[in-house]
Amino acid sequence: MKLLVTGGAGFIGSNFILYMLRQYPDVEITNVDSLTYAGNLENLKSIETDPRYTFSKTDITNAQEIGTLFRQGIDVVVNFAAESHVDRSIMEPDVFVRTNVLGTQVLLDAAKAHNVKKYVQVSTDEVYGSLGNTGLFTELTPLAPNSPYSASKAGGDLLVRAYHETFGLPVNITRCSNNYGPYQFPEKLIPLMISRALNDQPLPVYGDGMNIRDWLYVEDHCSAIDLVIRQGQNGEVYNIGGNNERTNIQIVKAILKELGKPESLITYVQDRPGHDRRYGIDPAKLTQELGWKPKHHFETGIKETIRWYLDHQEWWTRIQSGAYQDYYAKQYGERLGEA
Repeated sequence: MKLLVTGGAGFIGSNFILYMLRQYPDVEITNVDSLTYAGNLENLKSIETDPRYTFSKTDITNAQEIGTLFRQGIDVVVNFAAESHVDRSIMEPDVFVRTNVLGTQVLLDAAKAHNVKKYVQVSTDEVYGSLGNTGLFTELTPLAPNSPYSASKAGGDLLVRAYHETFGLPVNITRCSNNYGPYQFPEKLIPLMISRALNDQPLPVYGDGMNIRDWLYVEDHCSAIDLVIRQGQNGEVYNIGGNNERTNIQIVKAILKELGKPESLITYVQDRPGHDRRYGIDPAKLTQELGWKPKHHFETGIKETIRWYLDHQEWWTRIQSGAYQDYYAKQYGERLGEA
């Protein structure tokens, strides 16, 4: 099987490439990534010389270059490529629309022209909006995005659906809950809190810290996408969740406890605009129809994740420079009195 994986130098994409190469000796993967701020080829250092793996520095909005890659023969497309950080989308919505909507359309056109066997759009539970205190998102939950990021992802999802309904393109859409694990860019909640706690810096927590997310270990997400590629019914949406709902403040306190750091490092900052209160995702369809179940419980997964960041401090300290530092200062500096 020949896979085109977009956004493969990012957090989930790089974990997926490593997972597939471990699982299948006959798979060939082309990794397409434009290497924006969150793309890091160091994530894939261990397979750089693997003959089954090829990297192409390409922007998915470049139709000419994308077409050239497809002409080499592609069986399956897995589209991870996305601008994905909500705070950045509030500051620069246009960048998100370009990549997450226009980029998706370019990929769909190429997939249609070259008769791919499967196109998988990796989306997010955030397209559903915010939940109350009870209930879970299902695949039938109406789309109600509340941020420029989630709106751009919903736009991409609707294009994927339209290409299936209009042109018969064999597609699936997966919508996952919050991922965590190795190689996650340090602006995301868990690695951000780990890195700052290790440096005894204030831990910025939005609002009252009671926003709830369902947490999914990244390798479990990879196994679910693999299953959807092989067994997913064309045109279907599959929710992927970890059944691990936690408040943000619970996550932060768990990290501090594991690292032996004081809770006095917690600093509550002004909440961000459009901050969804709760996400909770129901993966019953994926479990019942395809037989998927996550292998990692949060209690063990968070310890493994913290251990990985402790063992790979050079990886994330190199990232925490340049553009990332500029972003961090703009986003949090004034709130913490650091700007």
